[in-house]
Amino acid sequence: MTPGENGPSTPEDDDPFGYLYADGQARGAQPPSGGYGYPGSVNRSRTRAVGERTYGGQQTQYGQTVQQQGVPYGQPNAHYQAPETFPGGAPTTQQPMPGSGGGGGRGRGPNTKGLLIGAIAVVAAVVIGIGVAMLNGNSDDDKNGNQAGASPTQSHSASPTPSSTSSVSSSGELPKIDAKALRLDGGTTTASDFKGAKADGGVYVTGFNHVGAKVIWTVNGIQKAGTYRLNVTYGVPGADANATLVVNDKANTQPLNMQNFGNTPAGDWEKGWKTTWANVSLNQGTNTIEIACNEGNQCNAVLDQLSLSK
Repeated sequence: MTPGENGPSTPEDDDPFGYLYADGQARGAQPPSGGYGYPGSVNRSRTRAVGERTYGGQQTQYGQTVQQQGVPYGQPNAHYQAPETFPGGAPTTQQPMPGSGGGGGRGRGPNTKGLLIGAIAVVAAVVIGIGVAMLNGNSDDDKNGNQAGASPTQSHSASPTPSSTSSVSSSGELPKIDAKALRLDGGTTTASDFKGAKADGGVYVTGFNHVGAKVIWTVNGIQKAGTYRLNVTYGVPGADANATLVVNDKANTQPLNMQNFGNTPAGDWEKGWKTTWANVSLNQGTNTIEIACNEGNQCNAVLDQLSLSK
């Protein structure tokens, strides 16, 4: 034995399929015993040709039809077995392709993309609605806050100022008016810094202590022309004051006296409330009464109420 050789061998030992080749057959290779020419394979009892099947003990070749003896044509054969029952027979049902929807042709699963888009749209709509609602709520809060801050705190009612016009009642009673309801002119305004005013809410007219300041009262329904008494409630800070009285655009020769009756302490406005009066000549019907601070007047006073009497 030379190196590299494993001893004598036969062609079939070297190549078990050598009998299939011309050179192998020339050296005497023989097919091994067993089935299909494979060593050790299981020997099939019978090998059928391709396309050959047995139906009820009858053999048929591919492309040939054999009618069983004694069985009418078109009647079922008791020995017939469907091809599907034989090993390797055709399947009876169509198997769905992987990933198919189970239907004919190319199947499709649920439209998850469309559902996802719809869900996103719903969420976006909800978020937008909440954002709009929050923006509107913040705008209303800011608006209300600005309005509240813009209005200064006042000690009197915020109701609209009544008309500066008064009328005689149906029973003939002469009218009266709070000074805050008069028409204000020349820089006069209302205040309620100190107590004691008889007008509604303790509100009085201030800003009267300079030339050009005045209040105007229009009276309707005077039934008879003549002389009437004008009553004035006022306040002074412990010092005398006076003003010009103008009736129907005609000034009285005597000033309206707003003296410090009772000599109240200087600077004490709460104890300085007084009442004075003056005669006025009124026409039948409508009359205009003014209390003005003109040149030569001492007008450091506040006005509370006005009224007429016979």
